[in-house]
Amino acid sequence: MAAMATQTDSRLVPASGHAPSSWGLGDGQAIPWEYAPAPEARDLVTLKDRYGLFVNGRFVPASDGGTFATVDPATEEQLAVVARATTADVDRAVRAARRAQSRSWGRLSGKERAKYLFRIARILQERSREFAVLESMDSGKPIKESRDVDVPLAAAHFWYYAGWADKLEYAFPGRVARPLGVAAQIIPWNFPLLMLSWKIAPALAAGNTVVLKPASTTPLSALLFAEVCQEADLPPGVVNIVTGPGEIGMAMVTHPGIDKVAFTGSTEIGKRIAQGVAGTDKALTLELGGKAANIVFDDAPLDQAVEGIVNGIYFNQGEVCCAGSRLLAQESIVEPLIDKLKDRLATIRVGDPLDKNTDVGAINSKAQLDKITELVASGVAEGAELYQPACDLPDRGFFFRPTLFTNVAQSHRIAREEIFGPVLSVLTFRTPDEAVEKANNTVYGLSAGIWTDKGSRILEMVGRMRAGVVWANTFNRFDPTSPFGGYKESGFGREGGLHGLLAYVRLEDR
Repeated sequence: MAAMATQTDSRLVPASGHAPSSWGLGDGQAIPWEYAPAPEARDLVTLKDRYGLFVNGRFVPASDGGTFATVDPATEEQLAVVARATTADVDRAVRAARRAQSRSWGRLSGKERAKYLFRIARILQERSREFAVLESMDSGKPIKESRDVDVPLAAAHFWYYAGWADKLEYAFPGRVARPLGVAAQIIPWNFPLLMLSWKIAPALAAGNTVVLKPASTTPLSALLFAEVCQEADLPPGVVNIVTGPGEIGMAMVTHPGIDKVAFTGSTEIGKRIAQGVAGTDKALTLELGGKAANIVFDDAPLDQAVEGIVNGIYFNQGEVCCAGSRLLAQESIVEPLIDKLKDRLATIRVGDPLDKNTDVGAINSKAQLDKITELVASGVAEGAELYQPACDLPDRGFFFRPTLFTNVAQSHRIAREEIFGPVLSVLTFRTPDEAVEKANNTVYGLSAGIWTDKGSRILEMVGRMRAGVVWANTFNRFDPTSPFGGYKESGFGREGGLHGLLAYVRLEDR
């Protein structure tokens, strides 16, 4: 029977995938499938030459006039000049937040606070395309991720916590929930807008006010969010945003006017923050690093597992604290699994973050690219086998090829240290007990993944994994109703869900 053909691009394409001689490609030659560039429009975002701090409802310069530049990691070109806060500016922001909490926001009913949160969520949705483009320009992540994941999830968190604002009376049975006061919130550069929403939404729902510091390499979406606060007519001082280096974050942490500290970032900085609040009555939540194990058993659907593995480590260039950076494969299926992984890596497109075809964008900064490069070199030096698919990287910008290491030992640095890049280390196991032992053999405890066809095995493994989140036959799935957080050096406390609300209230007996 002759092969059937399908209509594509006004031409009949044979199902065999090979071109007939009439096409002029040579008889029997494979049809060249190439992606045409599909760039998102940069002019959706109107960048200002200069951005100030957002304090008490207004944009203001730093007290000493200091500034710093933020650059596009895909082009290395300057995007904008941003105010560099001082300790005096931190004090000014904390005082504004304190006034707003005691005089306006803290006195509003939950129903009235909910109206503001609903309004913010709606504006985020209305300006979603603008936020997505800005997030990709400032952080280097692919536009399809900022468009389809970051911005929708950010809006969803405001929708979700708006629903809780007038239900605090019922949230914690037998207890009365009171706001803590003023929250200092410090967020990282890998998910700037999403981490902002994780922190601000529950804080406001509970009646707190906030002073937030975005990462110095990705301040622009937070400053655009400040415009959303103005558009939503949020009372002045309820949300304050200060930009600057790490010292500014520590000034917030140690400020006597702060009642709650929330930090997402590296374990090293998390330890310094914990020391900064030691001996005080400040509430603290830390969401820190991770070295997640993605465990694949011999009865797992391998094609499905491969997609989950790829999503687990190459999503957002691997710049994810819960990334599945350690693949634990059962020995009997490791060879076909690696073959399928290598085939899949060959299809990953690395390039312009604003191209809708791009799978892996730019690394956030030159410093982070250097760290990834150094750790990959250590993997080679320690004897692991390196595989990288052939792909052309852009001439400018901070890019790194998707990387796969096999023959990895648990003692290797690439198996122990958080790389925070598109680098996967493969280890093997024979029995479930060995898988659990290897998965838990880390100072971190943020997340894990399990791939198996047996539901009973999933439940048994979850009970033994020392990880805050364990995904089964999927990876990197988030929902505002579900708590997220870790154990050990991955921090403590939870964000998302009712647990995330609990982190911003003081419970009293009725």
